[in-house]
Amino acid sequence: MAADLENTIYMDVPAGRVVIEMRPDLAPKHVAQVKALTRSGFYDGLVFHRVIDGFMAQTGDPKGNGTGGSGTKIAAEFSREKHLRGVVSMARSSDPNSADSQFFIVLADAPWLDNQYTIWGKVTSGMEFIDAIKKGDAARNGTVSNPDHIIRMQVAADAEKKS
Repeated sequence: MAADLENTIYMDVPAGRVVIEMRPDLAPKHVAQVKALTRSGFYDGLVFHRVIDGFMAQTGDPKGNGTGGSGTKIAAEFSREKHLRGVVSMARSSDPNSADSQFFIVLADAPWLDNQYTIWGKVTSGMEFIDAIKKGDAARNGTVSNPDHIIRMQVAADAEKKS
């Protein structure tokens, strides 16, 4: 079965291209938000500001420090999906309905996150490129000095039209 290009993200990082299959069946509002931000170029150049080895890599903050966003919060869309390696989920504050633009990719199974964060996708190829992202300082909650960044993020349907 061919990938649904309208619900696939190409995320280019320093080590290579990561392909993310979005899950509008699980989180339609989050997928719509990520697609709109991607299409506007919002994610291009943003850093992986928090990366904890063996846990997750977080990005999507225009401030680069974990405090920023696009300014549009989304209500939680929790599901029965599990936070397994390669799952893409929204970051948020202590308010379950505070997800905005920040997201993280799970580097190893993290069952304690299940039903706490909105899962909106899964890496289908290029996980080795996520594994290669510069890790943060564990003593500083994963804060990364001189972090790696997203070179470009595109909805696959748009990228295929251009090629």
